[in-house]
Amino acid sequence: MCSNGTNSCISTDLEPSGRYLASAVVYGLVLAVGLPLNTLSLWILLRTHGVRSPCAVLMVNLAVSDLLLALSLPLRVYFYATLRWPFGAATCTVALMVFRVNIRTSCIFITLISVDRMIALACPLRSRSLRTSGCALKSCAVVWILITILCIPEIIRLYGALEGCPNIPCFEIQALSKSSRVVSLSQAIFLLVLLLVNIVSTVVVVIVLRNRPSAGAAKVNNKMNVILIFVVNMLVFIIFFLPFTLQLLTYSESNCGETILALVCLASVNCCLDPLIYYFSLDSFWQDKGTRQTDVGTYSLSRSMQMS
Repeated sequence: MCSNGTNSCISTDLEPSGRYLASAVVYGLVLAVGLPLNTLSLWILLRTHGVRSPCAVLMVNLAVSDLLLALSLPLRVYFYATLRWPFGAATCTVALMVFRVNIRTSCIFITLISVDRMIALACPLRSRSLRTSGCALKSCAVVWILITILCIPEIIRLYGALEGCPNIPCFEIQALSKSSRVVSLSQAIFLLVLLLVNIVSTVVVVIVLRNRPSAGAAKVNNKMNVILIFVVNMLVFIIFFLPFTLQLLTYSESNCGETILALVCLASVNCCLDPLIYYFSLDSFWQDKGTRQTDVGTYSLSRSMQMS
């Protein structure tokens, strides 16, 4: 369903269909998996790693972003299961914006994690003053503040269009005004830039690992684990964010139908896969210059970073 490009009240009655039922099932599964996984991941990160390394700081913020998305999913499940929205315009606006904030912050934090580890591997000694918990905390604070500020015009536009409307088709809304095209294209370009940064980081890491001498099975496995970290990041981007991004680039008032709604559903699954990033990042290892690892199964990535 596409809304018109005016600021008039957006209201419609939806007829039951298989797509709505499928959406309710998918969001329900994401909720059932993503909520406990991200709650557990956040607890482990804070309890075991805290904010003692920049990598851990970035992962804590990524887990918070995913947890916020998971907490909003019950509203999506209810809407698609009943095709009713009795919660008002304000709640609809918050639920829609939580998803948009998650997409933007997740992409940024995943990219920062990749860049942080690339720098730690390529320049372990020179990056010590830059790669600190304090710098990571400040970077995350800037990300949250900037994303919040940039979302304010969208919030005002969404709430103004929905206020006082009966039968709000909350999660079916795609276009509320002509300015939505500018927002969609800007977000798509921004996500593509972040994808490019991830690709460059991966290439740099592969080159560094190839030039680094390997001796013994432990070091070979170590290199493979490092590459796996970046592969997981790239898969999250390519599978969950890239289709949504490409659809935004072709956005128009006439094609904002079921395709983008399906891709929104797909993008929400990323909160279930992000815990894999935590696992590979904090339980995988690499050999920094001047650092001797006597037990590959003992030292985590975050500790090797701190020792670099």
